[in-house]
Amino acid sequence: MELLAPAGGMSQLQAALRYGADAVYGGVRQFGLRAAAENFSWEGLQEALKLTHEAGKRFYLTLNIYPHDEELAALVATARRASEMGVDGAIVSDLGAIALLRAQVPGLAIHVSTQANVMNVAAAKVYTGLGVQRIVLARELSLRQIASLGSQLPENVQMEAFVHGAMCMSYSGRCMLSDHLTGRGANRGACTQPCRWEYTVLEAKRPEEPMSVLEDEEGTYIFSAYDLNMLWHLPEMREAGIASLKIEGRMKTEYYVATVTRAYRRALDLMAQGEEAYREALPALQAELTKVGHRESNTGFYFGPPQPSGGAGKSTQNMNYLGRVLGTQEGMMLVEIKNRIAVGQTLEVLTPGEVYSFPVTQILRADTEESISCATIAGQQVKMPVPFQAEKGDFLRGA
Repeated sequence: MELLAPAGGMSQLQAALRYGADAVYGGVRQFGLRAAAENFSWEGLQEALKLTHEAGKRFYLTLNIYPHDEELAALVATARRASEMGVDGAIVSDLGAIALLRAQVPGLAIHVSTQANVMNVAAAKVYTGLGVQRIVLARELSLRQIASLGSQLPENVQMEAFVHGAMCMSYSGRCMLSDHLTGRGANRGACTQPCRWEYTVLEAKRPEEPMSVLEDEEGTYIFSAYDLNMLWHLPEMREAGIASLKIEGRMKTEYYVATVTRAYRRALDLMAQGEEAYREALPALQAELTKVGHRESNTGFYFGPPQPSGGAGKSTQNMNYLGRVLGTQEGMMLVEIKNRIAVGQTLEVLTPGEVYSFPVTQILRADTEESISCATIAGQQVKMPVPFQAEKGDFLRGA
């Protein structure tokens, strides 16, 4: 199965490629449903494609906005330019946009977005009749339903499904809550995630007495969906005929992308060796997934209605991401700081292969060589001695 990782920007793309993705998906500045992500300029997309293809990987462009009439010509022009640059496919939601792109950019492979809510064979056949190459399935399907649907598709049409990450509480992401409350439309790429907000109950005859809906000291989040985590069920996803496993997260950091991609890459590689090797590694790989910001997780709809069904609390903070390695020379590691590092800490270096730990015995400012007891400024560059060769693109985290 293809492992498909998010590339919200260049640093996330580089992390995805280095830590084991087979393909990445990302957007340009328009039409990609993640307006707040870094996204790619045209020059950036050219560089991203170069890096991706040199690594033998694939890049899928997100064009999954629901366009208005006045945007259709620009969307087609964007798709044509991207196709000429060499993108390996485009992820599209709107039925009319798909028909237009097939007619006007015939060389561009089309993947039907999960936002199109493909739930059944009849819908799938409409899209395959338009010549699409891949269907990103609705998130509300069980593995049994996916297997049944896939058995009725043409052999040249693939199925893609989400395997990990934050899930929208609405029907395959078709939500109007943000638009209603803030004027920023989820289906226009500007969701403010009001489902994650904390709410109170207001009784009609007591409008001056709002009551908090409390579950614990942090409150309860009645609309907030649990994160998806299918690490323990990859064989079942393979058995259902899923060709591509999609990690959610174009708004996530490069450290998140690296950590999650690495865990699933190792799981898939071990599964290829035999299910016993895969099963033995699962506890350690699951522990890796807890070292990034996340909510409580479940298996979505893959085995029936989600259990628990909702009310996931706040995401854990991503304070474990301490720095990005820029290189090592003569036993001194150069690091760009993300969060506080102090002498006396024991840290870990996350690499695509192993995780190394070491004690921080010295910190030097990179510009002046001044010895300091701690580094606290995000973006500051420091040096510290390490007993191994850390490489550019590795990540530093708390042990």
